[in-house]
Amino acid sequence: MKWLVSISAAAVIAAAAVCPSGALGAEYPQVSARAAVVISADTGEIVHGVNASEKLPMASTTKIMTTLLCLESGGLYEEFTVDSDAIKVEGSSMGLQEGDTVTKYALCCGMLLPSGNDAANAAAVRIAGSIEDFAEMMNNRARQMGLSRTYFVTPSGLEGEGHGSSAADMALLAREALRNDIFRSICSQSSMKVKFGSPPYDRWLRNTNKLLGMYDGVYGVKTGFTDEAGRCLVSACEREGKDLICVTLSDSNDWNDHMALYDSSFENVRLAEICLPQDISADIVGGNAERLRIVPEKDTVSVTTLAGSEEDFTFTVMSSPFLYAPVNEGDKVGSLSVSFLGREVERVDLFAAENVSAKAVKPRSKSLFEKIMDKIGSFFSH
Repeated sequence: MKWLVSISAAAVIAAAAVCPSGALGAEYPQVSARAAVVISADTGEIVHGVNASEKLPMASTTKIMTTLLCLESGGLYEEFTVDSDAIKVEGSSMGLQEGDTVTKYALCCGMLLPSGNDAANAAAVRIAGSIEDFAEMMNNRARQMGLSRTYFVTPSGLEGEGHGSSAADMALLAREALRNDIFRSICSQSSMKVKFGSPPYDRWLRNTNKLLGMYDGVYGVKTGFTDEAGRCLVSACEREGKDLICVTLSDSNDWNDHMALYDSSFENVRLAEICLPQDISADIVGGNAERLRIVPEKDTVSVTTLAGSEEDFTFTVMSSPFLYAPVNEGDKVGSLSVSFLGREVERVDLFAAENVSAKAVKPRSKSLFEKIMDKIGSFFSH
């Protein structure tokens, strides 16, 4: 359950706290990509774009969605045997063979690092029962995210009729995926030790994303290549607290283009310190007070933005409609969702700012019948 904080966002966000860092107005480079975009990883704002809404094939960057759905399906560490037909697929591989025992977590590593088409198909069949049913799940999730230029046919990114996305949609997909801590942890690794096989044994997987070691601050996300799509790259980079995502589709010079786009984009965005409301309260039941004061775990959140103003941010308290006494100061009682133009930026834990003890229960007066029964019981006890 949730309810909106009954406070104007403008009243609680100090405009003076939104401080630009660095000079704005850096020129953007010419890139080799057919389509490119840079967005704020916090707000989703487009910082810079070239044909950003054009639908194009996106090759193995498709596996961002496949991995996200795999992580969200649960049971990540349960062992199972891969489907023999699913792993018989061309292209890049994590090395799965018929009869191998694996976990969903290992498949996620196999998708994000060596870009295993076998891993993508194995995950799809395990989760949905078939490639076709999993593609339907992918498209449903894309619609939930508002990815209007995206359509999935395969979990791996190998071409199918209509399979494609836009640079802007892929950036928003990466933004959503990076909010998953496990996804973020895996895609940031240059190599990982993973166990699978028949029987399972440890082996190393190498990441195809060379940008991880080429440019300071890069922490993901996914490469892709097919003859039809060309070179595709989705990356994410953090510098001095600013957080950006870059996508290029059909780009023969992707490593250099991403680095050049980041150089300009980091100069053109600012880090905004958004003050959080401090005068929040909630209804409480069964206590010696009717309202409980609650406070966020921190006073501000840092947000990477291009042109955001205080009116663009709203706050939503995520909590039960009523809290129940007793509550002690410091108890976690919910969370505060910080949104930019309706798109969630961050969630911050909320804690009780005071003690509310349970209301003392007065002894109930006995009914006439109970009193008569007591008398009868007393008489016979003598």
